[in-house]
Amino acid sequence: MLGAFLCTGAWLTLRSRAFQIRRAPFWWRQTFSTLLRKREAAQGSISQRQALMGALAACLGTGNIIGVATALQLGGPGAIFWMWLSAALGMMTCCAENILGTKFRWRLPGGGWMGGPMAYLSKALGSKALAAVYAALLVLAALGMGNMTQANAVTEAVRSLAALGGLRVAPAAVGAVLAVLLGLVIFGGVGRVARCTERLVPFMTGAFLLACLAILCLRLQAVPAALGSIFREAFTFPAAAGGGAAWGIRKALRYGVARGVFSNEAGLGSSAVMHAAAEVDRPARQGLWGIAEVFIDTILMCTVTGLALLCCGSWSPGGAVEGVAAVGQAFSSVLGSGGHVFVSISVALFAFATLTGWSYYGEQGCRYLFGEKSVRSFRIIYLLAAVLGSALRMETVWNAADILNALMAIPNLLGVLALSGVALRELKAYESMG
Repeated sequence: MLGAFLCTGAWLTLRSRAFQIRRAPFWWRQTFSTLLRKREAAQGSISQRQALMGALAACLGTGNIIGVATALQLGGPGAIFWMWLSAALGMMTCCAENILGTKFRWRLPGGGWMGGPMAYLSKALGSKALAAVYAALLVLAALGMGNMTQANAVTEAVRSLAALGGLRVAPAAVGAVLAVLLGLVIFGGVGRVARCTERLVPFMTGAFLLACLAILCLRLQAVPAALGSIFREAFTFPAAAGGGAAWGIRKALRYGVARGVFSNEAGLGSSAVMHAAAEVDRPARQGLWGIAEVFIDTILMCTVTGLALLCCGSWSPGGAVEGVAAVGQAFSSVLGSGGHVFVSISVALFAFATLTGWSYYGEQGCRYLFGEKSVRSFRIIYLLAAVLGSALRMETVWNAADILNALMAIPNLLGVLALSGVALRELKAYESMG
């Protein structure tokens, strides 16, 4: 599956003549330069800015903090290089998904949109069976990757904060409070989810970037060595890790690409579901937002997180401490005791944003399969899954998320490859206008 992710991105990159690199100034102007413009969307739609923030909320979660830490611990610094590669190629995959998902969307009776992989698999590819399989897997992934991994991270963050004050908190209690807060957002529909993420994402992203940059400035002398280890260990591996160089490269590639996909979701088709709800005149315009989304999520956020961790004196890939505690210890070694508190709060906010974004993905899967009446039942199940995820072991939750990623990607990548010509023609026509 990791090969399938990379090869799909490589195929689209070659066919577009490396559009994401060749026309970087173009897509930058078409996306980031318009972020400050506030536009009202029609009933049932959301603005392009809200679509980006909603999609970022769904992918800017534990993958950017715990996921990066896990990749470093299991794959070494070289995993960051493979994250970069998967993101560089994944930009075009996400672009194609957004174009197709928006081009073939249709209006729902309530005024909203049905788009994303369900739309292009059923309408363009003509396979309602494949679309139904994807929708079912999307619902499962929403409950697993989009819900339980994030709820687990929130619980770990809260318990880590409580432990600093000498307190013990029951996971079930954290899960119950989380479910109540989550319910207040998701029962308001895509509009309330979009408004919540539009306010939360810029704040939490900016705060976390500033903290990472502060660490890099304070450990500036360690940055060259950290960068060197990323490139060096992408193709070699320390002898202490065992298994030889080939095994080390394989681990770096596996965990770098897997955590990169977990973070930016390129190839899963999930973010195209959110982007398809945007008020937009040309599908290709929404495709450019897909490129920007992957850039922000992985090239920017995962990179600064990885470099900050590598530059912390206490950080040691392969260490015994995992998750929030490992990142908290690393940040505390530079920023003092406040570093651990900041990491815990950041993880909780990122994970909560992801929970809200993925709730919409799961709802759309249910709408496609069972109609509008199923959405309320899904929301209740989604809240119960958050409580369950809070109590499960972290390793179990992450393994389940990786499996669901792979399964969901299969029908989506088949559709993207089969319809790549359609997506690239749309992109070329829009490019000629600019």
